[in-house]
Amino acid sequence: QVQLVESGGGLVQAGGSLRLSCAASGNIFTINAMGWYRQPPGKQREMVAIIGNGGTTTYADAVKGRFTISRDNAKNTVYLQMNSLKSEDTAVYYCNARTVITGLDMDNWGTGTLVTVSS
Repeated sequence: QVQLVESGGGLVQAGGSLRLSCAASGNIFTINAMGWYRQPPGKQREMVAIIGNGGTTTYADAVKGRFTISRDNAKNTVYLQMNSLKSEDTAVYYCNARTVITGLDMDNWGTGTLVTVSS
């Protein structure tokens, strides 16, 4: 129902910054919330940040004060500004969109963008 394409990943030194982008297409009017999740090597996927349609944000404890999620509704795009990056932030970052279609909640996922933080 919704297609998501992430971009902006790359290699950065510890203490540096990156901004990830996620462009949504398809049935975008069904989206209730969007977010970023990540999967470090050998670990499970975990929530990083979520932003609802009303602008309410939620952050994982590990990134509070360092990461900021935002949306540009005109461009159907969500961003993740990552500052003060640590080696522990190294992961594949996935964009997520939660949709409601005929009463069913569904999660839509991008294919991921790799962030590598060196120290």
